[in-house]
Amino acid sequence: MAKIRLFIDHPLAEGQGVELNPDQAHYLSSVMRQAAGDEILVFNGRNGEWLARIERIAKRGGALAALRQTAPQLDPPDLWLVFAPIKKARTDFIVEKAAEMGAARILPVQTDHTNSERIRQDRLQAHAVEAAEQCGGTYVPEVCDLVPLSRLLDGWDAGRRILWADEALAGPAQVLSGLPRGPWAILIGPEGGWSESERRRLSAMDCVTPVALGPRILRADTAAVASLALWQAALGDWR
Repeated sequence: MAKIRLFIDHPLAEGQGVELNPDQAHYLSSVMRQAAGDEILVFNGRNGEWLARIERIAKRGGALAALRQTAPQLDPPDLWLVFAPIKKARTDFIVEKAAEMGAARILPVQTDHTNSERIRQDRLQAHAVEAAEQCGGTYVPEVCDLVPLSRLLDGWDAGRRILWADEALAGPAQVLSGLPRGPWAILIGPEGGWSESERRRLSAMDCVTPVALGPRILRADTAAVASLALWQAALGDWR
């Protein structure tokens, strides 16, 4: 079985031809040393995983032919990760792990104490694609552009519950199995913690459930992974 996996934003079906963009062609020909006749795995986030044969390849272009489906489409649970960006490498880590662990959507937010005032949404989306390629997933979560948390909460649908990782509750990690299933979002704060006004607003929202992540205060990137693991084990597709 082919070991190279590539995300292709193109319909996939038996016999379907797929044109490669210059970046994909360069990766396959120059980095992975693939040639015409070699086979790779491809997915588009909608039609599962497919075995594809390289029909032609050059540094700036090429074409594939889809042969057969090798895995069905597996969509993640309806779970969003909402987080305040931190240093570049650690923000990259959060996005990569969220994609690997089954977040359906990733939303960076500007909080009162967020250190980063801007992000490269296109770069973070590329990290989500790479994570899906490497972990065997068939779905790539959307990485949204940075928005103020206050604006996001202004338009929040109360039908989507929020699991709020609150460092002030440091203590035994809470069991989530008694919480209702359905649409959820995990909310991870900045390195500087939550402001008092943010705490008041979140505490006043009926759809928000504060949660402790153990007896130690976790870094933001660690808290994101821990929260995703707790939720997936209790309410998601790890059950």
